[in-house]
Amino acid sequence: MNKNLIFKILGPAFFTLTLFTEAPEKMEIEAFRLIGITIWMAIWWIAEVVPIAVTALLPIVLFPTAGVLSIEDTGANYGHKYIFLFIGGFMIANAIQKWNLHRRIALTIIRILGSSTERIILGFMMATAFLSMWISNTATTVMMLPIGLSVIAQLNDHPDTVKNENKIFGKALMLGIAYSASAGGIATLIGTPPNMILAGFITDNFDVEISFFQWLKIGLPISIVLLFFIWFYLTKVSFKLEKTSFPGGKQEIKGLLMEMGPMKKEEKRILFLFGATVFCWITRSSLIEPLLPNLDDSMIAIASAILLFIIPSANKKDKLMNWKDAVSIPWGILILFGGGLSIAKGFEATGLANWLGMQFDLFQSLSLFLVLALIITTVNFLTEISSNMATTAMLLPVILPLGKSMGVDPFVLLTGATLAASCAFMLPVATPPNAVVFGSKMLKISDMVKAGLLINVFSIILILLATYFLLPVVWA
Repeated sequence: MNKNLIFKILGPAFFTLTLFTEAPEKMEIEAFRLIGITIWMAIWWIAEVVPIAVTALLPIVLFPTAGVLSIEDTGANYGHKYIFLFIGGFMIANAIQKWNLHRRIALTIIRILGSSTERIILGFMMATAFLSMWISNTATTVMMLPIGLSVIAQLNDHPDTVKNENKIFGKALMLGIAYSASAGGIATLIGTPPNMILAGFITDNFDVEISFFQWLKIGLPISIVLLFFIWFYLTKVSFKLEKTSFPGGKQEIKGLLMEMGPMKKEEKRILFLFGATVFCWITRSSLIEPLLPNLDDSMIAIASAILLFIIPSANKKDKLMNWKDAVSIPWGILILFGGGLSIAKGFEATGLANWLGMQFDLFQSLSLFLVLALIITTVNFLTEISSNMATTAMLLPVILPLGKSMGVDPFVLLTGATLAASCAFMLPVATPPNAVVFGSKMLKISDMVKAGLLINVFSIILILLATYFLLPVVWA
């Protein structure tokens, strides 16, 4: 039987089993059915037998049918306020890409930093990470790949060494682009979907808002430290280059910038709007809220998106964005976000979260540090074979009752798991950026596993220390 077909059948089979089986002691029948639905979704998410966004739509049909939530309560999760923050962010990102501003930013950063092989790689990584803070890491990687390949072509083998310097540099640069795309996404609330899933989950369960600036205080330090470790490890250890000079590399970047010509009016207008949006996100609580107390980050994002359809382009006939540009944003991520929140709401409404909390007696004897280490490690390696969005959506509702049963601050466990979901560096299937650079044919799976394993381990240690020691201080 076809493997894909087995998983297609296996998912609904688990749910069907809960319809004809008695629930465990002290568990409501609706909670038992929710377990079946969650397992169904987990199997389909991990095996990807259908697009993950399609799997995320299952609660709309199954929750009302199984008595987990009404259709009104289920549907409300797909219109959560953080979904509109994502929509606004995606609109701005699309405008940046439409007018090639992201390419100019990337080339400028690389030109400033690049003068040797190591600094060229650092320039590419910093440009990729910065763009991934605001733009899809997949789109960023796709954009950076041809630029990277054109620079690799400029490097000739060093005549004094038997090593193929061009090949080694190419591998280091390709992995640097992919890994920095993941590291950069950690920095901001809109940088990667798991961050937004966590923010929505915490808002719904604790009535506490994680603002853009609040996330920046924990995400940015982790992102910067991880980025520089990756650069050091790739250039000094994993793919050590004997040749440091880079003949023609900087000239290639200058040539690509010259091809773009001077900055267009559209680029300037988008850059100003983008800068103003980020400024408002960062200063909202300190400067803006006293004047506009009901303003939040989602409203700022949507206001900026609306302005993109009002501000004219240079020819004054068209606007910076039209609806054709807007419909290309990744709507699937928004649907998955709603599906994840639906699962979380179901855990709370059916009492499943409390029931799970009572089953975690074993963990009550363990220290928070050890449990946090186990969660981060598990999530880190689980996301090597499954979507980081789906992993986060599945695990947060389970981790919350664990934290409550231990009598510890669940924010630490939840944030640790979310950050770990963005740190899969070993396999091409782990994240889209890994798959994109693997498609360059410059890498073998063994190259990625060899380089990614230690980076995975470092990211586990970094996230563990940051969430255990830094998070309580910056989120106090």
